[in-house]
Amino acid sequence: MDQKIKYNYKNLENEIALILEAKVSEDWRCNIWHVRGSERDLIIDTGLGLWPITKDIFQISERPVIALCTHSHHDHAGGLSQFETKAGHPAEKNIFANPTRQSTVANLIKPEHLIEKPYEAFDIEKWCMNPAPITNLVQEGDVIDLGNRNLKVLHFPGHSPGSIGLWEEKTGIMFTGDTLYDGVLYDHLYHSVPEIFKE
Repeated sequence: MDQKIKYNYKNLENEIALILEAKVSEDWRCNIWHVRGSERDLIIDTGLGLWPITKDIFQISERPVIALCTHSHHDHAGGLSQFETKAGHPAEKNIFANPTRQSTVANLIKPEHLIEKPYEAFDIEKWCMNPAPITNLVQEGDVIDLGNRNLKVLHFPGHSPGSIGLWEEKTGIMFTGDTLYDGVLYDHLYHSVPEIFKE
């Protein structure tokens, strides 16, 4: 693998691409989704954001980009501050705007979760994501309009109070963040709501 590559970009069907942080271990990195529309593009989750991501995205798309985080945890929202248009749920707006290692659960990440540091003196055990005040608050039933396609916001409290997903009826595709995936589901974090998660 080219040591200069910080993000892997894989085109899928339905004008959707999967972006992965190449220097973050597979067990820690999140799926970053690039959904292309006719008038604007949507980035769903932004990863740790330890390396510039917007530069790569804007080379790929000439359209305006909305960055939406399914929740405020560091592995999904770390790169949100790099984007101009930032979307998230009101229940976590204060965490996005004033992140701490505890509120973003960054206190769980360890050096072994990084394949490479962004720079030599970087200490992941002291790192916290940059503040990313939400510009576009979204809640249950809201619609993200990309021009030729629409994604409906679904509120999934459980993993965190403001966890959301996106449903595109036209393609039958749902983006679920950490609410539903093939692996161990985390409902024991400081602000998880396990009784709702189990439903």
